[in-house]
Amino acid sequence: MRRKTAVAGLVLAAVLGVGSWASADAQTPLTGPPPGSAEWVADGGPGVRLPDPAKASPAEVAAFFSGLTPEQQRQLALRHPQVVGNLDGAPIDLRYLANSLAVAQEGAREQSRADNPALTAEERELAAQHAARCRELAGRRLLAFDPRGRGQLAEVFGDLAHDTRTAVLVPGSDVDLETADRLALMAKALRTASGEKVAVVAWVGYTTPVGVGMDAAREELARAGASRLGRLVAGLAPVTGPVTLFCHSYGSVVCGRSAPDPAQVAGLVVLASPGLGLDRADEVRVPVWAVVRNPEDWISNVPNVSLFGFGHGADPTSPGFGARLLPSTGSHGHSDYFAPGSASLAAFAALAATGSPTTTA
Repeated sequence: MRRKTAVAGLVLAAVLGVGSWASADAQTPLTGPPPGSAEWVADGGPGVRLPDPAKASPAEVAAFFSGLTPEQQRQLALRHPQVVGNLDGAPIDLRYLANSLAVAQEGAREQSRADNPALTAEERELAAQHAARCRELAGRRLLAFDPRGRGQLAEVFGDLAHDTRTAVLVPGSDVDLETADRLALMAKALRTASGEKVAVVAWVGYTTPVGVGMDAAREELARAGASRLGRLVAGLAPVTGPVTLFCHSYGSVVCGRSAPDPAQVAGLVVLASPGLGLDRADEVRVPVWAVVRNPEDWISNVPNVSLFGFGHGADPTSPGFGARLLPSTGSHGHSDYFAPGSASLAAFAALAATGSPTTTA
C-alpha cells in the first residue's frame, strides 16, 4: 500500500508539477436532457407521445419527426424551443429555428434582469453581458444552445444537408458560451481553406475544464462530453454522412473516449493533444491523425502518463502510438494550428474535403 501511495504521489507530481498545469476551479459537467424536457414530455403535442429526451436515441427522434407535418414540427419548436433546439435527430432547419427563438427568449430574460434595480450592480452587469452575448448570436445557424451553467452551443458554418463533407471541431479548456467565438474562428478558417466545400460545426457541447488544473488532468469531464459528442454525431451522420472530428487539446480525450462508430465518423484529427486516454491508435475503430506539435506549444511539456486517474496516456505523435502524422509548419503556440497559410490548416482542409491530406509530416 505504501508503495502504491508513493507511486501515486510521483504521478501527481509529474502531471501537476509542470508549470502550465496551474490550479483551477473544479467543474461539474452538464449532463442529462435539455432544459424544458419535463414540459415537453407532458405536452399532448400533435396527438402522439413525444419522445423522452432523456431516453430516446437520435434515430428514434428522427423517426418521430419524420411522421409529423412541417406545421406540426414548427408548432413543437415554437412551444418548446430549448428542447427542439438541442434534440439530436431533430431536423436541422427546425433546430435552427428553435435555437433562434431560445436565444431571443434568453436575451430578453437577461435584459430584464439587467434592468432590474432590485439586483446588485454586479448581478445587473453580468446579466447585461449575457444579454449582449445573446444579441451577438442572433441570426447565426445554431445547432444547439443551452444557457445553463457556463453555457453551451454548436454553430454551423456551411450547409449540412448539401455540402460534400462535414467536420466537427471539439474544443479543449476554457471554451463555453461566452468564449465560443474562439472555436468559431477555427471553424471559419477550415471552411475557407476547404474552398467552402466542407460544412463545419463548432461544437461547444460539453463542460470544458477551466484552466489546466485537476479537471484537465483527469477524464471525468471528457467522459461526460464523449457521451454528448456521440449523440451529436449520431444525429448528424444520417444527414451529412460520416463526419471528421478535429479535436483540440483536452478535446482529444473527449474524442478518444467517444468510441466513434465508423458508420458515423470518417476519422479523428488530434492537435495540441495531451493524449486520447488510449495507448494505441488501433484502439479506435476509425483512422487517427495526429498533428506534430509546433515548438511553441506548451502541451509538449505535459508528461504522457496515465495512472490513478491522472494523465491521458500515450503521446499520439509518438511512433508507438501508431497515428498518421500531419505537419504543423507555420503554426505557433497551443491554439494556432488553424492559422491561414500554415501547413496544418492546409492538411486539415484537404483531409476534411477528401479524406486524405495533401502532405504528411
